[in-house]
Parts: sequence; C-alpha cells; structure tokens
Amino acid sequence: MNAVNKDVQLFKNHLVQKRLKLTRQRETILEAFLKTDHITAEELYRKLSGRKQGRRLALATIYRTLNLLCEIGIGQQRHFDDNKTIYDNVLHKKHHDHLICNKCDKIIEFESPAIERLQEEMATRHGFTLHHHRLELYGHCIDWENCRDRQRAAPR
Repeated sequence: MNAVNKDVQLFKNHLVQKRLKLTRQRETILEAFLKTDHITAEELYRKLSGRKQGRRLALATIYRTLNLLCEIGIGQQRHFDDNKTIYDNVLHKKHHDHLICNKCDKIIEFESPAIERLQEEMATRHGFTLHHHRLELYGHCIDWENCRDRQRAAPR
C-alpha cells in the first residue's frame, strides 16, 4: 500500500469512527491537500473550483474536511502574523519551524537541531518542561524584486 492509499485509509477509518461517509468531495479535498504544504481553505476552494467536476464544492465542505484532517494529524492549523488560518500538511514531516515573508506570504519550512537544543537548554535552565513549541520568524525576502507572488491579485 503506497503512502497516499495509507492516508486515504487513515481518513476513511476516522470518518467511520465519526459515522461519516467518504464522499467524492472529501476525497477530492484530501487528494488536493496532500499535494500542498501550506494552504488556506479559500485557496483550496479556488484551486478546486477551477477543475471540471460533476459537482461544485462548497467552501463549508472544505473547512469541515480540513478540520477532520487536522483531527487525525494529517493537517495542522497555523495562524501566522495576520491570523489567517493556514493548513499545514504535516503527515509525513518531522517537527519544523517557519520563516514567513510579510510582503508575499511565502512560507519556508526549516529544521535546526541547534535551535531545538537551545530551546531545551533554556527550558531546563528555567525549570520548565516543554510539551510542544512553535517557532515563527517574520521578515521579508532579501531579493524583493524577485519575491514570489509579489504582484498577487487576490489576498490569501
């Protein structure tokens, strides 16, 4: 069984526990979500609305499905600086942190064992036990002239 089939099976099992069905709409949303790293429900809606489909997807269906994906650990809600809800596809990722461009909204994921060690050291030094954490660094792309999506027509 490949990774996508395992992800679909994980989703199916969760739906059964919640007494919900795996509809074609939910499956379409899952498949599209698994092909992204970070996306808002609105971006996913626009992406899927552009496809030729027998039935249109409602934005509410996308929100509900994304929330189901978060419940089982496939997705994770993020609220970066502007408080928009961005869904992070985390199923096959290790813990990671983010660099966020305030000008174009580009999100760069990174891992740093040195930062992880320093955070643990600071917690220990202050008698604190870490359960989880999130590191988000905000700034802007150094090469603003070539900053991705700088001319974006529709806000995220």
